[in-house]
Amino acid sequence: MKYLEGLNEAQKQAVLATDGPVSVLAGAGSGKTRVLTTRIYHLIRQGVPADHILAVTFTNKAAREMRGRVRKMLDLGASDKVQGERNSHDLPLTPYNSNLPFIATFHGLGRELLESYGSAIGISRFFSIYDRADSEKTVADALKVLDVSSKEFSPRAIMGRISHAKGEGVMVSEFYEKNAHTSFGNRITAEVWRSYEKTLKAEKALDFDDLISIPVRLLEEHKDIREQAQNRWKYIHIDEYQDTNRLQEQLAGILSEKHKNLFVVGDGDQAIYGWRGAKMENILDFEKRYPEAQTIILEQNYRSTKNLVEAANGVIEKNKNRKEKYSTTERGEGEPIVVHLAINAEDEARWIALKIRELSQRGVPFEKVAILFRTNFQSRALEEGLLRAGVPYKLLGTRFFARKEIKDMLAWMRLALEPSREVDMLRAVASPARGIGKVLLGKIAEGDRSKLRAGELAKIEAFEKIVKELSLATETHAPSEFVKLVVEKSGMRRALLDEGSEEDRERFENVEELATVAARYDDTPGKVGISTFLAESALASDQDELDQGEKTGVTLMTVHAAKGLEFNTVFVSGMEQGLFPHEGFGEKNRDEEEERRLFYVAMTRAEERLFLTLARIRKIYGSDFITEPSSFLADINSAVMVYDETDESIIN
Repeated sequence: MKYLEGLNEAQKQAVLATDGPVSVLAGAGSGKTRVLTTRIYHLIRQGVPADHILAVTFTNKAAREMRGRVRKMLDLGASDKVQGERNSHDLPLTPYNSNLPFIATFHGLGRELLESYGSAIGISRFFSIYDRADSEKTVADALKVLDVSSKEFSPRAIMGRISHAKGEGVMVSEFYEKNAHTSFGNRITAEVWRSYEKTLKAEKALDFDDLISIPVRLLEEHKDIREQAQNRWKYIHIDEYQDTNRLQEQLAGILSEKHKNLFVVGDGDQAIYGWRGAKMENILDFEKRYPEAQTIILEQNYRSTKNLVEAANGVIEKNKNRKEKYSTTERGEGEPIVVHLAINAEDEARWIALKIRELSQRGVPFEKVAILFRTNFQSRALEEGLLRAGVPYKLLGTRFFARKEIKDMLAWMRLALEPSREVDMLRAVASPARGIGKVLLGKIAEGDRSKLRAGELAKIEAFEKIVKELSLATETHAPSEFVKLVVEKSGMRRALLDEGSEEDRERFENVEELATVAARYDDTPGKVGISTFLAESALASDQDELDQGEKTGVTLMTVHAAKGLEFNTVFVSGMEQGLFPHEGFGEKNRDEEEERRLFYVAMTRAEERLFLTLARIRKIYGSDFITEPSSFLADINSAVMVYDETDESIIN
């Protein structure tokens, strides 16, 4: 079979293992997508109708790539068809094409199940889907109805609790019954969830979590529908199985229950989403649930050089909760890993930018270079370093000055300088929310406060008092100190840090970084320094917006966002204890091995070169801190590392 040529023995074994449950442990760069698509093509060549095949992955990008590869293989094989094979030529490349396998994300699969069978439980075929912003707004509205301040309970945090419960298969009625008479926080969450579900039902809408939880319940409770779905898809493929949560694993199990043909691909060493409910045990314990399962290990790395593969092996083998797997490569030794110790974040960014320019002159395109960081706040210094060096770049995710929490802070600062700015007032009054909307502000604009209810008047006066205090502070405070004052007075610290979710805490780190940026203007305290800082921030934001349309350049992103991607050259910045590994590494309730897996993911994005950088002094919240090198550096074999302008003894 010509399409098997070029596959190694383990890959061929996986492609040809068509019957029963199969678990493929695929190391980084081991060609798992090729295995998946070739196996799907092999099934069709063996006479399995394409529309009996299902493949599920986690991102739309991955699903599109997989569909494209299968389509290409079918087109190339169209002139050599066997019985049961279908020509896909000129067919639309969508997950709903019955002449192609159904290839989609988990949410795409859930939507298809509900559109096909949801009428049995009263779900309209044309339901709408709430995104996170819609969900959080609805939760905020429910809090208002309950007369609960968003300062006390963050809508984002409550939505996070609801989402986590849905991901565990908990229904609102179960949650309410269990929590309605417990702590105040649990009671509020239960009441808000009930209100939230009523709103969804009234608007014939579902949220992202419903797209998984409701199909699972539908299949469990309706035998006829379950049998229809099982007979529709007789061969089930699940990509990135280590990232599935309990309900997603349950959905895969239900669909494959009749024919037993469940093919899962994953790598426990790349399980980095435990904080959002992913269960790495789904891949590690696959044989316990399916004792008859075959297990195939893909260990040959086609992506990275020998030095990089050896270094990554040295890091990940320190973890105990993993399946034994040792990556190898037939590629050359390659360049050593370069470690650079900078003076501070700005010096680190400057060095990275100059090194990228040097590589560009040696023929490495900017598009094949990535700079990875552990937390979002690091991007600010890196962006500025690239701008100064004239290196084009694109930031995956929202740019620093375009992030919501940063825009909120800047609105508060501008309002303090000019309290009559309506746009800034509208933004500030809602950040964090304090029960003052456009209608109430409209009443204020009319000038007659006698029409206000006592509660409305109290909210307005409390907000105006904060603005007045901040306005007085602009006369004397240095810009960085003023940022800190705004954080406290506005209630942002409490909303993001004290009561927020994991994501909110990362947003607070971005707010802290704003104070660091503002410290550059501390030589000119008072209104002049603050207004200069705001003007410079506006210019940076405009420049970012212009750069948004630029499709070429170095890629900046968090390590979490980089999973599944690969680059010729990778820089991992901020290799400092407390930053990477992040603060909390080693604490009792924290999965410290996940942090090491995250570093393993960062290392294995590189094909040819890997640079690890750290700063001796890191400014956090406007203050300088002397750092310690990351403990991960000691996990790397010193024989594959060199120290660029760095005293090796400092790191070791």
